[in-house]
Amino acid sequence: MTKETVNKSEKNMYRYGLQEKLCNLYEQSRQGKQFIHLMKLIVSEENVVLAYRNICKNKGSFTAGVDGKIITDIQKYPIQKVVEKVRNKLQFYQPKQVRRVYIDKGNGKQRPLGIPSIWDRLIQQCVLQVLEPICEAKFHERSNGFRPYRSAQNAIAQCYKMIQLQNLHYVVDVDIKGFFDNINHAKLIRQIWSMGIQDLKVLAIIKAMLRRIYCSMTL
Repeated sequence: MTKETVNKSEKNMYRYGLQEKLCNLYEQSRQGKQFIHLMKLIVSEENVVLAYRNICKNKGSFTAGVDGKIITDIQKYPIQKVVEKVRNKLQFYQPKQVRRVYIDKGNGKQRPLGIPSIWDRLIQQCVLQVLEPICEAKFHERSNGFRPYRSAQNAIAQCYKMIQLQNLHYVVDVDIKGFFDNINHAKLIRQIWSMGIQDLKVLAIIKAMLRRIYCSMTL
C-alpha cells in the first residue's frame, strides 16, 4: 500500500468518525482481547460508507468481475441504498465466483490473479477495515508485506540496519510456490481465531470468501 493511499484512507477514517474506534481495536488487540461482536461495526453505516469511498478511489474498481459490473454500477445508487444492500448481502453471504486472469511476472512467467465482483470487493473492504487493526497489533515488527505504512523499502532499510549493527551479510530470498492456491483454510481460520477474531458470523463470511476463491482457482 502506497503512502498516498494510506493518507487518503486515514483522512476518510477521520471524516467518517472511525479513527478512534479502529485505534481502540488495535489497543485492545495488543492487550489480548477476544473479539466476538465485530459484525455490528462491520455493517455500521460509517464503516460501509468508508469502504465505499475507499474503493471508489481505487483504480482496480474499474476492472469488472464475472458479473461485468464496475464501481460506476454501485455509484448509481444513493449511499443509503448501498449501505442497505451491503447489510442484506451479509445476512446470508454468498460471494460470486472470482474471475481469474493472468498477469506477467516479468520473468517470462505468469501469475494468477483473482478479480472479485465489485459488490464482493466492497464487502471485503468493510471486513478488512475492522480486522486490519486487530491483526496489525499481532504482526511481527519486521513483517512488511501488504501492510499499511510498510513496503519493500522498509524491508531494505531493516536489512541495512542489521548489516551495520549486527554484522549480518547474507540475505535469503524464499518464495513458496502457489502459496495462496494451497494454503490450508482450516489452519488459516484457526490462526485468525488465535489472534482474537472470534465472531462466528465474521469467520463464516471469511470461510465463504475462501471457498469461492479456491473454487474459482481450481476451475
